[in-house]
Amino acid sequence: MRLNAGRKNCRGKGPPLCQKPQAGASNGAPVIGAARLARKRDAAIVRHPMAMDLAEIADVEQRGLAAFAAATSAAELEEARRVYLGGSGHAKRILGGLKDVPREQRGPFGKAANELNAKLTQAFEAARARLGSAAEAPRDGFDITRPGRRREVGHAHLITQTIEEIATIFQRLGFAQAEGPEVEDEFHNFDALNIPAGHPARNPEDNFYLRVAGAADGQPVPLLLRSQTSTIQIRTMEKTQPPVRVIAPGRVYRPDTVDATHHFMFHQIEGLAVAEDLTFGDLKSVLELFIREYFGADTKMRLRPHYFPFTEVSAEVDINCAMFKHLKKPWLEILGCGMVHPNVLQAVGYDPDKVTGFAFGMGVERIAMLKHRIGDIRHFVANDLRFLRQF
Repeated sequence: MRLNAGRKNCRGKGPPLCQKPQAGASNGAPVIGAARLARKRDAAIVRHPMAMDLAEIADVEQRGLAAFAAATSAAELEEARRVYLGGSGHAKRILGGLKDVPREQRGPFGKAANELNAKLTQAFEAARARLGSAAEAPRDGFDITRPGRRREVGHAHLITQTIEEIATIFQRLGFAQAEGPEVEDEFHNFDALNIPAGHPARNPEDNFYLRVAGAADGQPVPLLLRSQTSTIQIRTMEKTQPPVRVIAPGRVYRPDTVDATHHFMFHQIEGLAVAEDLTFGDLKSVLELFIREYFGADTKMRLRPHYFPFTEVSAEVDINCAMFKHLKKPWLEILGCGMVHPNVLQAVGYDPDKVTGFAFGMGVERIAMLKHRIGDIRHFVANDLRFLRQF
C-alpha cells in the first residue's frame, strides 16, 4: 500500500510510473484515490478514442442540414455556408483533425468526415437552387463612380407658352384673363353675338352639335362645342357692369379638314374692352402696343376693312416686320378686330348709347407658327418630343 501511494499518473505517456513517496507524506490514502480516478479516465480514452469525435460529426451534420434547409434568403444561405463549409468551418476542421487519429482508427473517422462534407455540400447546392446564388445577395451602399440617371425635366407646351406670353402683354395693358365652358348653348355662341337663325355660320355642317344619347329622333340638341372664345366675352359682360377689359384664351372647335394650316381644334385669344367713350383709335393704340411688344419694335401694322357680324366697324390687321422676310410676303394677316356691335351690347343688357367697346381675336397656332417658323399646324398635336423639345 505504501508503494502504490507513491505512484504518479503521467497522461499520454504510457502506464503509471513508480516514484518514491513524497517527503512529509505521513498518510497516503488521499493520494491513492486521485491516482485511481486518473487511471480510469485514461483507460476510457484508450478504449474509446473516437467516441466523442463521431458524436460531434453526427451533431454537426444534423445542425448543418437544418441550417441550410431553414435559410430563407441569399444572405442567410451564405452565412450557413461560411459556418459549415467555409475555410474555417466545421467540415474543414473535422477533416483537418484526421491526422491526429490513430492509424488503425482513421478508416471510420475518415468515412464519417467525408460523408459529412458531401451531405453538407449537397444541402447547400439544393438551398442555392431554391433561393439563388449567395453571391447575388444585395450589397449595402452604392458605387459613387457609376454615372447617374438623368431625370427629364418637362416644360410647358409651345401653345401654352404662346398664350402666357400674349396674356402677359395684355395684362400689363390692364386686361384681366377670363375663362368659360367649351360646351355652349346657341344663345352665347350665336344669338348674343348678332348671328341670327338662318345665318350660314350656324349650319350643322360647320359646327360640332351634340346629340342626346338614346334619343329616339336622334336630332341635335341646342348645345355645341364653342366655335369661338367670344362666348367668354358674352358671359363676362352678363356678370359685370362696365368698365370691362378682359382677354379670353381657350380651345375652339370647327369641322375643318385637317391639313398644314387647318385643324378641327385650335386655340384663340380674344380681347374685349367696354367703357364710356371708347373709340377705334383706342383699339388701334392697344393693338400697336401689343404687336410691337410681341413681334419687335420695327414691326409695321396696317388695318384693312373687313366684315364680322359682332363688330361694326370691322377690320383685319396685317403686319410687316423683319421676322417674316423669309416668307417673301410684304404683309401677313394676324388678327381681326372692330368696334362692338350695338346689338351685342343690348343682348347683355348694356346701353349702346352710354357705352362703347372694341374687340379683337387671333389664332394662337397661327401666331406661334409665324414667330417660330413652323410650317405645319399638325406638329402641335403630334406629341413628337423631337419637335416639342425645341421650344
